[in-house]
Amino acid sequence: MGGGPFVGELEGRILVGVAATVDPLEARLLPSGAIRIGLVVPVSGVLGLMGPCAINCAVLAAEELNAGGGLLGRPVELVLVDGGRPARQVAAEVSELVGTRTVQAVAGAHASDVRVEVVAAIAGRVPFVYGPPYEGGGHAPGVYFLGETPGRQLAPGIKWLAGTRRARRWFLLGNDYIWPRLVHANARPLLRALGATVVGESLVPYGDAVCRLGQVADARPDAVLLTLIGSDLMDFNRAYAAAGLGAARLCGALEEHGLLGIGGDVTGGLYASMGYFRDLPTEAGLAFAQRYSARFGPDAPMLNAHGHGCYEAVAMLAALCARAGSLAVPALDAVADGATITSARGTLTLLGRQVHHPVHLGRADGLSFFLEKPFH
Repeated sequence: MGGGPFVGELEGRILVGVAATVDPLEARLLPSGAIRIGLVVPVSGVLGLMGPCAINCAVLAAEELNAGGGLLGRPVELVLVDGGRPARQVAAEVSELVGTRTVQAVAGAHASDVRVEVVAAIAGRVPFVYGPPYEGGGHAPGVYFLGETPGRQLAPGIKWLAGTRRARRWFLLGNDYIWPRLVHANARPLLRALGATVVGESLVPYGDAVCRLGQVADARPDAVLLTLIGSDLMDFNRAYAAAGLGAARLCGALEEHGLLGIGGDVTGGLYASMGYFRDLPTEAGLAFAQRYSARFGPDAPMLNAHGHGCYEAVAMLAALCARAGSLAVPALDAVADGATITSARGTLTLLGRQVHHPVHLGRADGLSFFLEKPFH
């Protein structure tokens, strides 16, 4: 596809860049000697805001691989699949791409309900690396997880708020699909053990989050655990601030684009728990930000955890392939433990087909996050 680097605006378009990216239809019609990776990221729907940065980061990873000789001596291309559509529709397209050998691997960042369907559709035929936080479990052959499970992602923040802010009354609010359900199931016994009380809980369809604002206010919580995603999370946080409510909010899916989407926050009570933030003050984080800016320019979609996870997913596929000398799932699974990459988070190593890495609690401070504390 022609053109320059990806650019994206908050409510704007996505321009597909050169070299590493192929449209699914083009990929079906035009055979290639490249190794093609199906990149499943949302460019529509409630998580569509995630797409531009995620695509950029995956392109950066693919271009770095190609500059170093590619995979198994072959160049890498990305086949973009819109992961923002209904889960079964996404899975059907991925299955067709795999079945026709149009793609030889899958990577991405998208909602867990999409991931579950994609894993079932792939059925171990090709490897799949999933970047974002997830609910745990689901270790099918050839599936590798780079994100945090609820106990590693959100439990430290819950404990910190319960102690530092003396949050004893909690409301749990999320979208109605597998990740929020299992995050809440993990949070309830933890809150009981901390002497806290769940004063309300609601799981809502996409688009209905703001309708629960009155229910949250009536419960008078000290803190709200938010497992809303994408535009629902932004809409709720905007309405929450406009209503003047004062309880702390701990988000499992808030990143820099989402904070920009709500216009920032100066309440001092909006928190996010992630493995990566754009302002992570480490040598690896700064080096990655410099490479991203050099490739895509100063006006590129801002770095965030979900986008960066796509860089990691493509890089981890390469590391697995290098260890196995193959993209065959049995060969990859046999050598997966110990596969290592370096990303903006530092060194990541697979163990049991997942990684264990520190998370950071960020407090919204205007349009950026102040990193309160890392949790190992």
